[in-house]
Amino acid sequence: MELLVVTGMSGAGKSTALAALADIGFYCVDNIPVLLLPQLVDVLAAEEATRRIAVGIDAREVGHLGAFASVHLQLVQAGHRVEVLFLDAPDDVLVRRFAETRRRHPLGELPDAITDERASLRSLRVRTTATIDTGGLRARELRQMIRDRYSAASVLHLVLMSFGFKTGLPSFADLVFDVRFLANPYDVAALRPRTGLDAEVAAFVLGQTDATVLLDHLEGLLRFVVPRSVREGRSYLTVALGCTGGQHRSVALTEALAQRLTAGELLSRPPPQLIIRHRDLPEAAAKETVHA
Repeated sequence: MELLVVTGMSGAGKSTALAALADIGFYCVDNIPVLLLPQLVDVLAAEEATRRIAVGIDAREVGHLGAFASVHLQLVQAGHRVEVLFLDAPDDVLVRRFAETRRRHPLGELPDAITDERASLRSLRVRTTATIDTGGLRARELRQMIRDRYSAASVLHLVLMSFGFKTGLPSFADLVFDVRFLANPYDVAALRPRTGLDAEVAAFVLGQTDATVLLDHLEGLLRFVVPRSVREGRSYLTVALGCTGGQHRSVALTEALAQRLTAGELLSRPPPQLIIRHRDLPEAAAKETVHA
């Protein structure tokens, strides 16, 4: 059986993650006592149709969390594949989310409850196989990330993302490149209100010699890295290109890099699913593009 333990800080998005996992075929159970995990797996193992289980565990089970190490070992020795996904966010973000939803933290008053929860979850944190910082993510983005990472299809999801440094680094990116050394279309009055999706802006950015050299290097790097990532069995690789505001240079370069990677010979076999995201464009312009 494949068991994914979804844990982390209250307010970091566990319910959203479990809902996304249910959408892609996981049998999901929330807030199950740690000591009952082996029995749950045994029951579901008898049902041939159920091969992937996701369970939510949080600090409400504080009295049983200390048993996770032995339960984890028991499951692994029984031949099951166990992964631990930890969802986190900065303390100030968690406090703000509880204030916005007017929910009470399960461990008591803020901010002390957050400190206590971090301490309670240490036994799970040390066995984490993947961590997602949701501090800068919208619920829609978290759902998409979960679907990409845990989809049953054995294909690499290669995400090319533009972003602006002024709104912060994308914490979930695997490779980050700073393109602020290029001349900025923002400094041209006629181009300022446009984005890198406009032909005039793209021509301004891509017409620079340094932009061509950079794209050559990035294409070469990804043609080297992607086949090896596929061979390693990775399901998710995010490459982020950042400029100041995430409107012009990074957008144009992300689109150009995607065009290069989808032209000519395949990046790998099987080919990756190429996903283009523009994090800081207005919602209408930031629509995700997927190339099979």
